Amino acid sequence: WLKGERIGSGSIIWKAREMMARGELDYEGFIDLVATSAPSVGYCNTMGTASTMNSLAEALGMSLPGSAAIPAPYRERPQMAYRTGLRIVEMVHEDLKLSQVITREAFENAVRTLAAIGGSTNAVIHLVAMARRIGVELSIDDFDRLASDLPCLLNLQPSGKFLMEDFCYAGGLPAVMKEISRHLHLGAITANGHTVGENIADAQNYNPEVIKTLATPFKDKAGIAILRGNLAPRGAVIKPSAATPALMVHTGRAVVFEDIEDFHQRIDDEDLDIDETCVMVLKNCGPKGYPGMAEVGNMPLPPKVLRKGITDMVRISDGRMSGTAYGTVVLHTAPEAAAGGPLAVVRNGDLIELNVPERKLHLHISEAELAQRLSEWKKPAPPLSSGYWKLYVDTVLQADEGVDLDFLVGKRGSFVPRDNH
Repeated sequence: WLKGERIGSGSIIWKAREMMARGELDYEGFIDLVATSAPSVGYCNTMGTASTMNSLAEALGMSLPGSAAIPAPYRERPQMAYRTGLRIVEMVHEDLKLSQVITREAFENAVRTLAAIGGSTNAVIHLVAMARRIGVELSIDDFDRLASDLPCLLNLQPSGKFLMEDFCYAGGLPAVMKEISRHLHLGAITANGHTVGENIADAQNYNPEVIKTLATPFKDKAGIAILRGNLAPRGAVIKPSAATPALMVHTGRAVVFEDIEDFHQRIDDEDLDIDETCVMVLKNCGPKGYPGMAEVGNMPLPPKVLRKGITDMVRISDGRMSGTAYGTVVLHTAPEAAAGGPLAVVRNGDLIELNVPERKLHLHISEAELAQRLSEWKKPAPPLSSGYWKLYVDTVLQADEGVDLDFLVGKRGSFVPRDNH
């Protein structure tokens, strides 16, 4: 709490930065605001990436029911840790293997739960990578196919008002999964040896203001959207629950930043040719380009635009963004710029069309012009050509493939080829 207002860790950083840019907050006030949002140990108290993945671990059946939303300082958290350790030993005696729990059906449950909780876009990458590691077929298109019509039920920051503690008191993830139970594989086995249906049978929603219903959702049709077009042949991601509805269909002039250093150097320039109708484009922030696909996709808006009272613009990049962030932000554009994707050849002044209802991301130039630009593109020289940097850049996969290292993909099981003497 700060001055009677609930502020969430992570999410408040983006708002506070905007306030600083508008001159409404000094640095001391910024630090006070941000520090107040994190009153204890633990991960973000908003539906950030950690909260999302904790929730999805439960949805997958990999963690015990009710564990996802318990705040770190609560006595229930170490109690849950004890129960988890006890259960692991029991699973060994029962010979209940991970491969029996995280199946295709379990991943489908997780994808649908992701939509219902308004979770982080990072989950798309993580779930795809996890599935590919164990030989389960899961693509980014599954997120659209399975959950695009599902509403967001959780009124939690950054999409809504409340925090994870409220979610815990309201009934936690079991209450959400019970509400969407007709969309789930209820017979899927979970780590406690029971099915999903058995785990959520007695779940209750104690606060319908925090956990909404399918009949009266927090936001309708808010599942992760997968965009395609000549700018993203292999897909791009947007989170409708955290976007501005008026910008979901938008065409604007591209203002291009070649990399994050270029962005930082020019974004505060009062002479930058940009207004709120433009589309901000950030290149070379993907798996190979950064490298590591940094969370910089939710670029701060130019101060001169913020001072006009504008709080959102369409932004496109091959990077990621924090689950605590918000805005009409297109992420994970594949192939990335550093891999020679079309994003690499976008120029200042190009018209870019975003149409989320039609799942479209289009660069308004001719096919011939695009082909010509791509043929002239030259791969930038890497800053390092040895060591782990080289290993990573040479083997990392694109966003639509989970950003894993190519030699780690594929089910290997527990077989040990040789004893280590």
